[in-house]
Amino acid sequence: MSVTAPADSRKYDLNFARWVYQNVDGGDRMSLCMQCGMCSGSCPIGTAMDHGPRKLFMMIRAGMKEAVLTSNTVWNCTQCYNCVVRCPRQIPVTSILKGLATAAVKEGYAPQQPTAKFSKAFWFSIKRFGRTDERLVTTYYYFSLGFMQGIRKGLENLPIALRMVKAKRMHLGAPYRAKGAADLRAILAKADAIEARERGEG
Repeated sequence: MSVTAPADSRKYDLNFARWVYQNVDGGDRMSLCMQCGMCSGSCPIGTAMDHGPRKLFMMIRAGMKEAVLTSNTVWNCTQCYNCVVRCPRQIPVTSILKGLATAAVKEGYAPQQPTAKFSKAFWFSIKRFGRTDERLVTTYYYFSLGFMQGIRKGLENLPIALRMVKAKRMHLGAPYRAKGAADLRAILAKADAIEARERGEG
């Protein structure tokens, strides 16, 4: 008697876990995960994720490629490294989430986002202070989408910002300026000049 496969069986890729182990930075250590939940419990914005890191790792093992690569978990990670510091198996959770975000883009699962505007906001902070400041980057980015959109997005993410402040992952004072910020700006300017020359613009 033939057995008909479930209609949603195509959503599962049983080779996905092996691919993550072999191709995602730190993925080889994911096999050490014992599902203790320390990573998800340590995340200051875990409630803003559709799946915490613990559950996401379980989904990878189950071959739920589509669900993993469309999850907002890989995008909401603020790279605070609480999960990495507290993991009893020393699994580089943050690196794995970044690798999955890269894979989501390459595989065409990443949500459509105005990345050029975010990139401009990111580099504005880098060039001005020599480092990223979450408040500066997000404010610049949100208001680049329009004045009312900036206010709306700011209010939507206010609870996340307050949780980050409470967890001491974001301060309330002026943006920190990295030592040698002027030297960094000179390096970036030189890189821009080299790229322009290679494109035949110089």
